[in-house]
Amino acid sequence: AKQRMSSAIRYDGESLESQVGEMERIASQVPDACGYRILVMMPDVKETTEGGIVIPEERRGAEQVASIVGWVASVGPDAYKDKSRFPGEPWCKKGDWIVMRAYAGTRLKIRGQEFRIINDDSVECVVEDPRGVARL
Repeated sequence: AKQRMSSAIRYDGESLESQVGEMERIASQVPDACGYRILVMMPDVKETTEGGIVIPEERRGAEQVASIVGWVASVGPDAYKDKSRFPGEPWCKKGDWIVMRAYAGTRLKIRGQEFRIINDDSVECVVEDPRGVARL
């Protein structure tokens, strides 16, 4: 069976804890999300697959754009306040790893780190460990 490239890509970081620590440091230096928007930090894509195959830069860029996993850097003050759309608790909070729709939001780089600004309803779920999540 042919393995899809996205399932072979690993995200940078020796451990999830060290990656989160670095993301928290970077997030403290960026603006907060406004309104009902969520600012999501995208993990860096590694240069090799688990099997050691070097992934071309163009392919890594394509995987970054289509990524479905991100780390919530900030949640706007109006996110999840519309009780007719969100009758329960907020779907996510700062510091959560989320799964969102591929290609969702506005892409931008801040201090060399890629972020996306997404709407509060673009969050599909919260995951404990993003390393096991792959786009199909």
